[in-house]
Amino acid sequence: MLTQAELVWLLAAVAKGDQAAFERLYDATRAKLYGVLLRILGKPEVADDVMQETYLKVWKMAGKFDPTIASPITWMVAIARNRAIDIVRQKGDASVEETPEAMNVAAETPPPLARREMTEELRRLLTCLGKLDPEKQRIVLLAYYSGWSREQLARKLDIPVNTIKTWLRRSLLEIRECMGR
Repeated sequence: MLTQAELVWLLAAVAKGDQAAFERLYDATRAKLYGVLLRILGKPEVADDVMQETYLKVWKMAGKFDPTIASPITWMVAIARNRAIDIVRQKGDASVEETPEAMNVAAETPPPLARREMTEELRRLLTCLGKLDPEKQRIVLLAYYSGWSREQLARKLDIPVNTIKTWLRRSLLEIRECMGR
């Protein structure tokens, strides 16, 4: 995988319409995005369609990417994840827990340096997540890792939707504060 600086440069080139840069960006990020999509959607054919939509959106919106707000891969995963969650919600109560084969997705192994950088950031995130109340940890993970909607959480956990919304918002604010952002 390319470094974050290289991905930023590629996105800037894509914003100017550079097709070669777009191909390099695709090659460098496709395994990660596909893994996220397949885990959320559970069906390769649906993940393929959303993957295509995601890269089309990246092509069109590359000029709006701001490296001071997010890393390139985070920005791209957010685009993919949001679209996948929209599809899951449109289909009703389908969720990752009902499609266990989606959990067996093998992502491309990042090079050692990228793995170390990811681990340091992940360690900080997990430390901050660990400071939350256990019930709120569970809700945050189900919502933002497994892609459950607030309505699904409310139904499954027998908690009012407005309470779920409030807990998620407060938990994210606590995590953001803990991470120093």
